Amino acid sequence: MFKENFYWGASTSGFQVEGGFGLGGKGVASTDVRVVPEGIADSKIASDHFHHFLEDIDLMSELGINLYRFSFNWTRVMGEGREANLEGIKFYNQIIDKCLEKGITPFPTLYHFEMPQSFIEEFGGWQSRECVDQFVKYAEVCFNHFGDRVKMWGTINEQMIVSAASDLNGNHEPNQELKMKKMYQMSYNMSLAEKKAIQIFRKIVKDGQIGPVCSMQVVYPESPSPENILAAKNAEDFLQNCFLDMSVNGTYPLSYTNYLNKKGWYPEVEPEDNQILTENKPDLIGINYYCSTCIRAKNDSDNDSKLPPFYRNEMFTLGNNPFLTKTKWMEFGIDPEGLYIGMRSIYEKYNLPMIVTENGLAYSDILEEGQIHDDYRIDYLEQHIAQCERFIDEGYPLLGYSPWSFIDVVSSHQGFGKRYGLVYVDRTDADVKECKRIPKDSFYWYQDKIKKNKKG
Repeated sequence: MFKENFYWGASTSGFQVEGGFGLGGKGVASTDVRVVPEGIADSKIASDHFHHFLEDIDLMSELGINLYRFSFNWTRVMGEGREANLEGIKFYNQIIDKCLEKGITPFPTLYHFEMPQSFIEEFGGWQSRECVDQFVKYAEVCFNHFGDRVKMWGTINEQMIVSAASDLNGNHEPNQELKMKKMYQMSYNMSLAEKKAIQIFRKIVKDGQIGPVCSMQVVYPESPSPENILAAKNAEDFLQNCFLDMSVNGTYPLSYTNYLNKKGWYPEVEPEDNQILTENKPDLIGINYYCSTCIRAKNDSDNDSKLPPFYRNEMFTLGNNPFLTKTKWMEFGIDPEGLYIGMRSIYEKYNLPMIVTENGLAYSDILEEGQIHDDYRIDYLEQHIAQCERFIDEGYPLLGYSPWSFIDVVSSHQGFGKRYGLVYVDRTDADVKECKRIPKDSFYWYQDKIKKNKKG
């Protein structure tokens, strides 16, 4: 049963929802210059939250949520990167104050895929320790300006994804061996930056909580063969544990360390790093979960060149799970029980409370006579919330649940053809229109779900 202090929330991210390109002192971000497929919307207008944020927070209040998980745009807070942008800080102060006025706890993430493009051009972004220093400076600005009212923070969103996505991090190295080495160095530098930010957070926001937001990997072997069991264990270390082990304990799994040393990809470190990494621990873990992953041992004949870089190794590759229902946008299959399985595993390993920061169903919603009948999304959310309740009933600490996403946001590569929102944004990739907000059936279902659970 959900407790009275449970956070019923909803999520967005800055670059996918805000828009406001070039307005209010915002600098040019990596997400502003990345190349999207022809005919697909980019993030320059996105859902135009920049101009609709008051209306959006009113809708959040109508929905009944008591937590808004969002992210700061680094380039709105820091302009081109090095100096605080007072207009951007005012913008986020307005969001924070409006949320608090409506009884909604603001829960921002510092880094959600977006960073100053000037840093990538100047020193390669996360490839350089200079980026660590700049991130810490940015985090300190955020803590100082917002920490008096914001007590719940995320550090880095989905480190696995952003370490590997060249269009987000600027790692366009043509030599594939060197590109992989740079990827692991970038990931290490992110971890170091996270720990240094936590160190400063403890001094500024002494009554706050902070932690990473992970892309939770629920890994099943394709079959019970020893080879596939080992492949699944390796996949869990490389796709999840290497990030969370570092976030929580300041160390890497030994299997991960051994492999990177063997390949010559182990990141460059400095002697003083170890103390920073091991002493600054998070308070919570954010959980992003959409589906589970099926893994098998890799064969010599497998071609992994079209897979993301984190799948390119000799140890494992993607398998197929015939037991799950697959859809156009949910190609790995829908697996509600995976949410319970994954969170239980993470708690037993790290003993930290969790909050579901993203969980949702992608669909090409159709507006019919001014309405969106998304029973498929209601079914998905209902099943996953049931697993959260199961988790809590067994005594595990779950702070809250925030579906992805509050409103339709621009998808990284599919624009507005792929939608997750509880609220429809009336625009297409080609025609921005007025970005009118239209609550979907799932909005009213979630509203009712929250009301019933608050009554107990």
